[in-house]
Amino acid sequence: MLNMDSVVYGAQQALQEIPMNTQAPSTAWQERIADDEAARYEGYARRFAEIQHRKSARYGTGRTLHRKQLTAARGELRVLADLPEFASHGLFAAPASHEVLLRLSNGGLNKASDSMPDIRGFSFKVWGVSGDSALGGPVLSQDFTLINQEKFAFAGSAEFVDLVEAASHGNAALVKFFFKRYGLYRGPVQLAKMLKTAAKSFKGFTTEPFFSSVPMACGPYAVRVRLLPASSNGPASADAQKDWGADFSQRLATGALQYELQLQPFVDEKTTPIEDASVNWPTPYTTVALLTLPQQTASQALLEQAESNVFDPWQALALHRPLGDVQRARKVVYFQSQQGRGASAKPLS
Repeated sequence: MLNMDSVVYGAQQALQEIPMNTQAPSTAWQERIADDEAARYEGYARRFAEIQHRKSARYGTGRTLHRKQLTAARGELRVLADLPEFASHGLFAAPASHEVLLRLSNGGLNKASDSMPDIRGFSFKVWGVSGDSALGGPVLSQDFTLINQEKFAFAGSAEFVDLVEAASHGNAALVKFFFKRYGLYRGPVQLAKMLKTAAKSFKGFTTEPFFSSVPMACGPYAVRVRLLPASSNGPASADAQKDWGADFSQRLATGALQYELQLQPFVDEKTTPIEDASVNWPTPYTTVALLTLPQQTASQALLEQAESNVFDPWQALALHRPLGDVQRARKVVYFQSQQGRGASAKPLS
């Protein structure tokens, strides 16, 4: 059932975030594709493949990023009725219910302790969609890959790839990277900024919002995505960071969890840029669907299904094609990573 407390809370949050002189959602967005992108992205993929190979030799076969799976769950996504024009496309064109497979993860290259600062990932596959795929052919699922950061750490993919490669060699290499790239004066500033991002307060997967951080198409519009936890999920646990997966699983074993899926529209290039992923869009969020995870205990089979599956923003309807440099780089790099662990998108089972 619709959690009215959650919807009211989401509406209040949206109202608080509406800037003065808010512009209407616009279809006048554009992507700027450089002539050398294809070659650069292939280079990124090779670099990530080398990192993946090194880390898999240590931890066993796995992803390059978000290597440590915390837990998995099944759920239902219920698309709401009477959505605004900018949102009423693709998955959100009409009210419907869809089965969902969820994977929670730490974002790092290593299988580190949960108490270590890291990005947290909340990814889920929405099944039962139909139409053309963003990758060509029929669509298998609509995937959402969300993190606990509202904006991307860098404007584009090049800087991010360089950072990941340096980080893969340890802390000393990472510090050296910042001084070499940004210089004696800017290096410490950029390093501190990165550490602040990674160390952002996080209290658990049932109480924190998650974000796409980068845009996707929604029919002729462009949007970013937010997942907002319902107040009914309860307060954060003081010791959740000892084991994020156990905290989530223990809550889910005693009752259902619920979240609002929200979209945030593009209005103009200056305010809501497509290509600069470091800019936080100020436009309000609109709730378009409810994600409900019924009371359950994750089976070993479900954990294995999530771990071996693909969670990729390009596993999507063409109407929800990922947009911008970071997303275009993901298309190539994620595919390389999937090949490196022998993974492919699997249907609902």
